[in-house]
Amino acid sequence: MNALALSNIGHAFLGRTVLDRVGLDIGEGELVALVGPSGCGKSTLLHIAAGLVEPRQGSVIRSYARHAVVFQEPRLLPWATARKNIGMALPERLSGRDRQDRVLAAAAAAALEEEDLDKYPVQLSGGMKQRTAIARGLASEADFLFFDEPFSALDPALRRHMQDIVIRHAGNGRRSGLFITHDMTEAVRIAHRVVVLERRGNGISGERHVPLTPGERDDRMIFETVQRFMKEDPLFRHVEELDERRTG
Repeated sequence: MNALALSNIGHAFLGRTVLDRVGLDIGEGELVALVGPSGCGKSTLLHIAAGLVEPRQGSVIRSYARHAVVFQEPRLLPWATARKNIGMALPERLSGRDRQDRVLAAAAAAALEEEDLDKYPVQLSGGMKQRTAIARGLASEADFLFFDEPFSALDPALRRHMQDIVIRHAGNGRRSGLFITHDMTEAVRIAHRVVVLERRGNGISGERHVPLTPGERDDRMIFETVQRFMKEDPLFRHVEELDERRTG
């Protein structure tokens, strides 16, 4: 059964078409990485899927109960502590003790120290801000997670750590998710399936299932899979192109 179904999605900005006839299904418990050239409309498609943007045409069917979005920028409220930013994702009906327990559990899952939770965003490093944003998504206990290139500004070691968090909490078959990335190594490492958006947003060019499950792939297997995709598979020929005339 699909957790998310996008059918015939089309969209335009200022009269310029950025997506046309895009269809994408994501199954329950499946994490899909969406890749494509810069500017092909990946982020726009995610925003439509998450209900942040209304498509010009097409339909979005969400069969899950709740979702959360982790953006490229942390988007934390500057006047709230990390603890309060995380807690904003929680239902109002929760008691004070339950809220506290949920915040602490989400913070621990995102590798945040309890002593950091009472700091304001200005007091946090870039990596800590992003971990706070991830913790906010995890605290919501959403059964679908959207990731919009959330680690592109992080250094390699921290980026890998963040990927491990995604694998544990969204790549384990209990949650579904859509992960936008321009990094093929990241896509192969975290996703069950890699989907390629056509270079001008005209539908899905194709997809490839990645062997094994996220968390079971060693570095050699990931490297060899990426090399095979990028050097031998024509589907990925245009993934690293840049078109500065387009957005998303």
